[in-house]
Amino acid sequence: MVWGVRHFLIAVCSLVVLVSTPAAQSPQKAVHMANGIKIGEAHHDSARLWVRLTRHAEANTTGAPFANQKAKEEQLPAGRQLDDMLGSVPGTTGDVRVQYHVHGTRTEPDVTEWLRVSAATDFAHTFTLQGLQAGATYDVLVEGRVAKGRDACCSITGQFRTAPKASASASASFCVITGQDYHRRDNKKLGHLIYRQMLKLAPDFMAHTGDTLYYDKAKPFASTVALARFKWNRFYGLQLPREFHRQVATWFIKDDHDTLKDDCWPGQHYGDLTFARGLEIYREQLPVGDMPYRRVRWGKHLEVWFLEGREFRSSNRDPDGPDKTILGKTQMKWLKSTLAASDATFRIVVSATPIVGPDRKSKRDNHSNQNFQHEGKQLRAFLASQQRTFVICGDRHWQYASKDPTTGLREWCCGPTSDKHAGGFRPSDRTDMHSYLKICGGFLHVLVQENEGKAKLVLRHYDPRGAITHEDVLGDQ
Repeated sequence: MVWGVRHFLIAVCSLVVLVSTPAAQSPQKAVHMANGIKIGEAHHDSARLWVRLTRHAEANTTGAPFANQKAKEEQLPAGRQLDDMLGSVPGTTGDVRVQYHVHGTRTEPDVTEWLRVSAATDFAHTFTLQGLQAGATYDVLVEGRVAKGRDACCSITGQFRTAPKASASASASFCVITGQDYHRRDNKKLGHLIYRQMLKLAPDFMAHTGDTLYYDKAKPFASTVALARFKWNRFYGLQLPREFHRQVATWFIKDDHDTLKDDCWPGQHYGDLTFARGLEIYREQLPVGDMPYRRVRWGKHLEVWFLEGREFRSSNRDPDGPDKTILGKTQMKWLKSTLAASDATFRIVVSATPIVGPDRKSKRDNHSNQNFQHEGKQLRAFLASQQRTFVICGDRHWQYASKDPTTGLREWCCGPTSDKHAGGFRPSDRTDMHSYLKICGGFLHVLVQENEGKAKLVLRHYDPRGAITHEDVLGDQ
């Protein structure tokens, strides 16, 4: 059977297909993919694909709940193991491979080698797919098997788009999110509703600005490697994020809560978890490469920079001045040189934390705070000096659009993933810097369109139910 036809038949049957051995068969004779797949970093010629093999086809929906312990107390109830807990997704050893193919063509697919996964990497692996066509839609078939010589016993189909070349007059569409806490999801069974709403917009890609989960929040506090991995697997065992990530490539940016703990910096630890180990687990659980700051060109009109705000930063406790940094000298030099050289119509800098703000006066972790004003002022001045350059950030638990009164630099914050997660700011906290402020969850959608040789940039805030809460339209002038 031609692979393209096989893919079509599988996709028609179900959005996510798990082809597994019968349930009556012992777990040792089958492997599954209860965490789905995650597609990331789709350039014009490459992309990454993450997969993890699991013992069961779905997360544990009947397990024991975590009690509301304190951080230094025993996290597991007496006599329980992590696999016994509600939401657990235990992994298993086996082989994985990927077949990928330009959508709508009938040629044979490219196929990776089978690769063995083990406990050393939490039974996960990220493939790098290279030699791809620019501006194309790719179908993927990810397969798992128990061992060499055995047939595949589970599979998942997926799809993603590669970036158009810089000369292409292509439209662009992407979503931005932040702050997704498992216990503050909208739907207890399915997960966060924004994933369903974002899929309706058919974005080319997504930018996740961090706080992918919260190590330092209860039920459980992730103060060990095992508990940290448990939290990743539990969240991505939910149906809605699984559905999204097999169909849309994502650019992931880390922040404090998914690296170690609130407002963290290098050299710290959280229980038995060190900052360095936190970085390793982050790269293990997501389709990201070694370079933490990246950029993508999406046709003639859009280029996007994804900043790294944790790995190179100074301690928050250091006195402010020329040596205090969030980005580090090397990343700052890269940002300035690549942004100044870009000829994209619109240039967007995506940051995990605010650059413009305003923020709460008690905060001291980002460029809009007094603690990092020296670098913040320099960064805002530079970005404002670049034509049609804008900032999008995450981290804050409210939606806003603002403008720096000194430089004129504009910033949009996407807000947290659910209304349950919104807070920390009040409508009465609105300032002259704000053109929009709403204390709610949701996401930001960015659209670049061309008409009669002119391009426009549309930025829309959405709430978790898919209603537009705010819109800005910027033209190519």
